Amino acid sequence: MPPYREDEAGLLAVQTAGDNAPALSISEISQLLKRTVEDRFGFVRVRGELSGVKRAASGHLYLSLKDENARLDGVMWRGGAQRLGFVPEDGVEVIATGKLTTYPGRSNYQIVIERMEIAGEGALLALLAKTKARLEAEGLFAPTRKRPLPYLPRVIGVVTSPTGAVIRDILHRLRDRFPTHVLVWPVLVQGPGAAAQIAAAVRGFSALEPGGSVPRPDLVIVARGGGSIEDLWCFNDEDVVRAIAASTIPTISAVGHETDTTLADFAADVRAPTPTAAAEIAVPVRGELIAGLADLHARKQRAVVRLLNLSRERLEQRARRLPAPQALLEGQAQRLDDLGDRLRRALVHRTGLAATMLAQRSAGLRPAVLAARLQRGRDRLAAQRLRPAAVLQRIEAARTQVGALDRLRRSLDPEAPLARGYVLVKGADGSLIRTREAAAAQALLHLKFADGVLDAVPGNAPPPAAPPRPAPKPRSVPTGDAQPKLL
Repeated sequence: MPPYREDEAGLLAVQTAGDNAPALSISEISQLLKRTVEDRFGFVRVRGELSGVKRAASGHLYLSLKDENARLDGVMWRGGAQRLGFVPEDGVEVIATGKLTTYPGRSNYQIVIERMEIAGEGALLALLAKTKARLEAEGLFAPTRKRPLPYLPRVIGVVTSPTGAVIRDILHRLRDRFPTHVLVWPVLVQGPGAAAQIAAAVRGFSALEPGGSVPRPDLVIVARGGGSIEDLWCFNDEDVVRAIAASTIPTISAVGHETDTTLADFAADVRAPTPTAAAEIAVPVRGELIAGLADLHARKQRAVVRLLNLSRERLEQRARRLPAPQALLEGQAQRLDDLGDRLRRALVHRTGLAATMLAQRSAGLRPAVLAARLQRGRDRLAAQRLRPAAVLQRIEAARTQVGALDRLRRSLDPEAPLARGYVLVKGADGSLIRTREAAAAQALLHLKFADGVLDAVPGNAPPPAAPPRPAPKPRSVPTGDAQPKLL
């Protein structure tokens, strides 16, 4: 860019020959600053307290490092953030390794973190206590969530390293106590990626279906040998703790030695001091079970024999008190003989009575007697001859009575007046309506005319005044058999 100089009025920048301070653009000076900072601070290790930790949707981690007097913005790209061995939280003191650079968009500088570690065991323990308090507040360590272990699991799942001494100790102890089918899910037990593998293994055992090609464990052991707090840190990972707490299979945590404690121990149903102790907790001693079963079998046999002997003694005592079978049958045999003798005498007597009655009845069945009774019947029949006059008289009397009853029926028929213009009013239930008040109380009226039925709904308006009725005309009373109409 050519040099500039000011004009005499001081308003315009005018280029002058030999000017060694040309005007730079904002982008140019930003790039110069960026190269200068990155060349000078291409590799730094910074110790500070995390603040404003935020993980973006892209997976990048944005944060700030601060101490008592200063603050430094930082960013950790997704690849490095996924390799972190702990969950960064506000207030944790860390040592960040990376390079300083500038961000022209905001005219500030920041550190691009490639690796981040907790600054010392004290900071690590502080992070552990903070994570424990948070998970405990969610109820993940509540005693009410602990489940009882199966007494004799058929299949045991073990989450551990397949090459360490831990799996050999567990298998050896199980073989000595009670040989059981063991499924080993090989995982890393320390270092980057170990927490994700352990959590996936615990969830994988829970996802197995009963009766599938791979048997579903009745018990899961999460095990690792002893080590420093950094070596055991993957068992303090929140993802591992939540996987153990959410497991649908009872779990035993056997991490480290007896003095080592991790958050996985609090989330598991049972904590074992060592992996060997976990195998002892998982199964009983087979020899002791066999001896116990043999003792129970012997006790059962002794109890059965004792019960049989006692029952035999009681039976013999009661049998001695029973009378002899012949004595029980003697009285019944005598009674049977007596009843048989009475039966023979009763049959002879009954036969004699029947013969006497037959002789008496047969005397009245002679032919002369029967002929005399037949003749008397014929004489009575001839005496009862029918007279036509008497029959006709009774028929005429019955006809007269039937005609009178028919005229009475027609005069009392309630529907007879319908032919003269009257209407029969009935309610919705079929009851007869005789007054206006009763009709107004009905929701529906059935009006029966001579030629059919009409349904009507009563109105609320008052009825019109009735016109004066003419005086009734005198009616002639018929004579003879005719009877006056009622309507």
